[in-house]
Amino acid sequence: MRRRTLPLLLTLAAVALALPAGPAAAETADLTSPPGTVTDLGPASEVTSVNGAELIDGTVYTATGGVSPTIVGAYDLDKQVVDRRYALPTGGGAWATAAVGTDLYVGTYTPGDLYRIDTTSTTVTKVASVAPDSFIWALAASPDGKLYGGTYPGGRVVEYDPATGVLRDYGAAVPGEQYVRSIAVDATTIYAGVGSHAHLIAIDRATGAKREILPAAYADRTFVATLALENGILAAGLSATGTMLLIDTADPTRYEVVQTADNYVTAIAIDPARNDVYLGTRPSGTLRKYDRDTGELSTLAIPYDGASFGRLFVTGDQLRGVVTNTIVTYDLTTGELSGVDLTQAGMPPAPELAMAVTTDGPRVYVSGKAGVQVHDLVAGTSERRFLPGEAKAMTPIGGDVWLSVYTLAYLFKLAPDGEPVRMATIGHDQTRPLDAVYSPADKLLVVGTEPEYGRYGGAVAFYDPRTGALDAYRDVLPDQSVRSVAVKHGTAYLGGSINNGFGTTPRTTEAHLAGFDLATRTKTWDIVPVPGAGQIVSLVTTGNRVIGLTETGVLFAVDPARRAVVATTTVAPGQGRMVQVGSVVYGTTGKDIWRLDPATMTVATFVTGLNAQWYGGSALLAAAPDGTALYALRGRNLVRVQL
Repeated sequence: MRRRTLPLLLTLAAVALALPAGPAAAETADLTSPPGTVTDLGPASEVTSVNGAELIDGTVYTATGGVSPTIVGAYDLDKQVVDRRYALPTGGGAWATAAVGTDLYVGTYTPGDLYRIDTTSTTVTKVASVAPDSFIWALAASPDGKLYGGTYPGGRVVEYDPATGVLRDYGAAVPGEQYVRSIAVDATTIYAGVGSHAHLIAIDRATGAKREILPAAYADRTFVATLALENGILAAGLSATGTMLLIDTADPTRYEVVQTADNYVTAIAIDPARNDVYLGTRPSGTLRKYDRDTGELSTLAIPYDGASFGRLFVTGDQLRGVVTNTIVTYDLTTGELSGVDLTQAGMPPAPELAMAVTTDGPRVYVSGKAGVQVHDLVAGTSERRFLPGEAKAMTPIGGDVWLSVYTLAYLFKLAPDGEPVRMATIGHDQTRPLDAVYSPADKLLVVGTEPEYGRYGGAVAFYDPRTGALDAYRDVLPDQSVRSVAVKHGTAYLGGSINNGFGTTPRTTEAHLAGFDLATRTKTWDIVPVPGAGQIVSLVTTGNRVIGLTETGVLFAVDPARRAVVATTTVAPGQGRMVQVGSVVYGTTGKDIWRLDPATMTVATFVTGLNAQWYGGSALLAAAPDGTALYALRGRNLVRVQL
């Protein structure tokens, strides 16, 4: 079988789309406006990104995530176009889809609603809700036409009967676990893949009785994240070791083990006619085949570095894959790979919930799902650069922007006129960067991270962009993530969060602040600056003080020499962010922007009415290098605030 790589330029997951950046973009150099003037620069980040997908009668139905409203597009495999679109009234996106006949069922998140789409018409009907849970992570249809879903954060399994409209609750698959991330079902049994401590639970459809069928040797994994079921063979993808188990449902003690070179198995399709199993794996973005006759695992194709397969379908001699915003086709006879971008096919991009913002002066960078939107302030244009992941922090260094990326805590470098290039992996069981800052004096990028799902102990990493040297120190703040970072005079200041990997229960009750000596690479002091606060969400250094902000809205000043809090004040609570401009500190929790005088610890409102919408982490705020402006969000639009 020939290996094929789809060229990056032929995959519009990697194409930069030039779009108007807003009517006032060319005016950003105007310094005559009074301080506090807000100029709208248009949508901060626009994307076509799909999560859930299902194949019905030659059409792949794909559901978006992170944009509003959630759109389900009908991609005709023969015509290679999206010829119908359905809007869902609720939900921030949809991971879960399943089909019963020609009806498509879609499970949304925030809130967790279940919709039925009649694909023969335009009818969209909400049929159920899994409240109080907010996510439907997975859906599967039984042979007799019932729907089974897995939820978060209750980790429940539910059944929906289209014939009666009745929702049955089987309860938590595993008490104390938050995620049912994958699900499969046959005539008698529901199979629920659980995390963030891996379990595979078989549930009797009639009685609700539950039993664990994950082999004990794999109980240390974080998730049974992917399931596929055909002809009595249950394929299970385990995170974060890239392992696939092929389990005999008649006797679950009988199973095959397939070990990939990756961390995640994101999609599986079983091909009974050929006795093969196809799987998509990350982070490499590889499409693989496991030949059950020979026991051989081979590489079929890599659409592009870091490709994330969401679903795989076998249609005759064609293997179809849904990859971020692309439908790829691998010909099982010729070994050729082709792809059609859903944006070009008829799924236009829409404003998404952005994740981070930074600026190098002439450009503003806004990150989101699988990409970074680059706003050229001089040309008044905006283009998207593909990124295989989510940049949770972005840091300008020497003309480039360094991206701290989820998952697996990668570091990428983005040149103003180039594509992101992966440079390093933090490792140490870390997955989610939380904050990053560059110290010109020390020539180091400092990154604070959160550990893998179900794990404890965040880390701080120090990376030298000149040499590529990387050092990471885990559990510097015991049983806490490193939520915020700042650097001055050879000391890194680390703000903690009691929250560890998703799916864990905090072991500590108050966020710590620590000083870490860059010369000796040791922690020199550790205090609790604000009793009762669980997160130090932002840190800056100014003068001889370290200024911190907690999620409870307490602003505090620490004298590093005395290693003590010397002053406090309060602002609105929330996931705030601060930036320093000269001797002044600006901050926001998304609704407003305030100004802090660090010398007196007095706070004054600077801008009101932003009501920013973003995804996770701290509110978005960046300062122009010349100190003339701030960049923030108003709703989902990027705005410039005159200083």
